[in-house]
Amino acid sequence: MSQQMKKTNIRITVVGLLLALLLVSLDSTILATAVPTIVAKLGGLEQMAWVFSAYLIASVAGMPVFGKLSDMYGRKLFFLTGLILFLLGSGLCGSARTMVELIVYRAIQGIGGGALMPVIFTIIYDIFPPEKRGKMQGLFGAVFGLSSVLGPLAGAFFIDYIHWRWIFFINLPLGFIALLMILLCYHESLGKSKQKIDWAGTAAFIASIVCLMFTLEMGARDYAWNSPFIVGLSALSAILLLLFVWIERKVSDPLVPLSLFKNNLFASSMAIGFLYGMVLMAGASYIPLFVQGVFGGSATNAGTIITPMMIGLVISSVLGGVIVRRTAYRNVMLCSVAFLLTSLCLLCTISAETERWVVTCSMILMGLGIGASYPVTSMAAQHRIEFQQRGTVNSLVRFSQSVGNTMGIVVLGGLQSGYLKRHFAAILPDPTMADRFGNPQVLLQDHVRQTIPPALLGKLTGVLADSISLMFQWAIPIGVLAGVFILLMGKTRMYTLSDVREKKRVSP
Repeated sequence: MSQQMKKTNIRITVVGLLLALLLVSLDSTILATAVPTIVAKLGGLEQMAWVFSAYLIASVAGMPVFGKLSDMYGRKLFFLTGLILFLLGSGLCGSARTMVELIVYRAIQGIGGGALMPVIFTIIYDIFPPEKRGKMQGLFGAVFGLSSVLGPLAGAFFIDYIHWRWIFFINLPLGFIALLMILLCYHESLGKSKQKIDWAGTAAFIASIVCLMFTLEMGARDYAWNSPFIVGLSALSAILLLLFVWIERKVSDPLVPLSLFKNNLFASSMAIGFLYGMVLMAGASYIPLFVQGVFGGSATNAGTIITPMMIGLVISSVLGGVIVRRTAYRNVMLCSVAFLLTSLCLLCTISAETERWVVTCSMILMGLGIGASYPVTSMAAQHRIEFQQRGTVNSLVRFSQSVGNTMGIVVLGGLQSGYLKRHFAAILPDPTMADRFGNPQVLLQDHVRQTIPPALLGKLTGVLADSISLMFQWAIPIGVLAGVFILLMGKTRMYTLSDVREKKRVSP
């Protein structure tokens, strides 16, 4: 591999990978402030949620598949394939004339994003020696935090000063630069694994995950959780998953080698990524709701509100990647979960009387807790993993985080909304008042808040605060469970080239 790495321009390759990752991670956050304008232009208000859902379903279903294919046929091929699909989808989204077209094109974007996300991190793992991987993984993990802050601001800029279509068109020149950088400057190792494609397992897996994601995305939003459609879709997902496991036990080259789950570090990293993903999405979604709904919605968008959390996430991601060189994976993650649980304990006590600085400190602590998990779980999952399985492993870690994000909204968000509906109904027994003020979104609009009688406004904001506090109370057991999996990681630490040389030196 060293001979191949000499041909790779490491700096330009890293810049190209960072640029591609920034485009993909910005994709959803930049739309947050733009979707209302897009709906106003294209129509289709009832389909608005699918602008996000189509991308998410396509990307999550594709991650493990592209990770496996990159092990078989090379990282570069599927990086370029994913980036071309992402850019194709971006161009089509920018030219969409109806909401249906936009949703279909977003799915194409999602397929490309599902290929790029795991392959980018696998290339980093391939081109850097063990002692530098943590620092680079931390740097790349920090991109997620930055995109959460920059995305809404960039979206607002394009809406206000240019045109909403440039939210998608801007990807084209930047993506083309990233494509040229990797095409010309990255020359990967020839150590590819020639295997048969597990067509049956791939089909069963994709079908199962698509059914699961449709269930999570449509449950309670479009259909009741106990409706025949949702129950049937859930059952079909479970049956297809069992079929997938059965197939994987039989084939010689499975899409997901089940033997990986016997690896303690890999299994623990998957579980931690899933659980942290749940908490992160709850924090990123409901802390802004609390700040805007309870304190009065003075911020222009959610991106500015969660800036403290994302700053903490960026700092922790970089530091975690550096510190992991010096101690066990478990030790870094124990510090991480301590910060996370402290933040959740603070957030579960918030109320309408809570001061703003308390919420800000809680967000910083949550960011510090979650950020370190990006480099550490990725590196721990790939500890002593063979080159031919790195793409598969990396894709599964990203997959677990993405599914965790969705489950966080479904489970924790469901608890919050259920509490809110029950108590809003008790406060607003008059149907006229319920129709006018029963939607918590009215608390985010200053001009509507001013029309609500002060006594009633105090009750409504109090219930909103209590509902979010309740949600974070339920998040504490999730953080504790993550701590259990962290303890199961054992005392294993990163294996560096200096360790290899030392072992050779002391060997007889």
